[in-house]
Amino acid sequence: MLSVIIVTHNSEPFIDRCFDSLDRQTSAPDRIVIVDSGSAHTSYLDRYSGRADCEVVLRENIGFAAANNVGFTHIGGAEDYVCVMNPDTFLEPDSFQSALAILSARERVGILGGRLKGFDVGADRPTGLLDSTGIFRSWYGRWYDRGQGAQNAENFRLEEDVPALCGAFMVCRMSALRDELPNVFDESFFMYKEDIDLSLRLRKKGWELLYAPTVEAFHARGWAGNRKEISHQIRCLASKNDILLNLKHRSPYLIWAVAKYLAVRVLRI
Repeated sequence: MLSVIIVTHNSEPFIDRCFDSLDRQTSAPDRIVIVDSGSAHTSYLDRYSGRADCEVVLRENIGFAAANNVGFTHIGGAEDYVCVMNPDTFLEPDSFQSALAILSARERVGILGGRLKGFDVGADRPTGLLDSTGIFRSWYGRWYDRGQGAQNAENFRLEEDVPALCGAFMVCRMSALRDELPNVFDESFFMYKEDIDLSLRLRKKGWELLYAPTVEAFHARGWAGNRKEISHQIRCLASKNDILLNLKHRSPYLIWAVAKYLAVRVLRI
């Protein structure tokens, strides 16, 4: 059994395409839970609240991490797998079929992430660039989406265990999350870096985090990879969460995280 959790926040430009991709799955999810976290209006979700396979839960703006945790409290509990995905993630028709086949064959994989490709919603077409092939850490401590901005070609085509996975599309084995319930995501992060934190927690418990290049999806990513389009407030939040992440996991990269936060906060870099 597969359930899907989607957290929305003013997601009207994306949600119809997201659901269209879910409806075209060769292995359809059994249940979909939408948790809206403080959209300015929620009427754009009305059409989904009437679906037999979908539940819409409305909350104030509680953040991505907390909203996903609300989603976990609303799923049935009998799931073998739960997919956490963004409303600006659009699946290929065989995404779930491919993911579930791999997970059923590899019992130590706690979370599977796919090959995320860029999508330009304004132009209504793929960008031809990669968005994420797993999350890695540089030698000085910066976490980054591998391959982001590179051409979508014959690169990163090997299935591999990776340090962390992008929260825009995670297919999770429910048995790997049992001990984390009800707070699968640490709500201290509000948004950003909560996917890395979950990845690190599961890795410490012996679970694999699998990048599967045959499982493909598109990710629109609202700021389109251009740092200049990200507000100063959001950049401060993201860099503050770098500090939280390094503190929580007792990382030697804490000095870099503090320096980054000060550079963003004070120098607006």
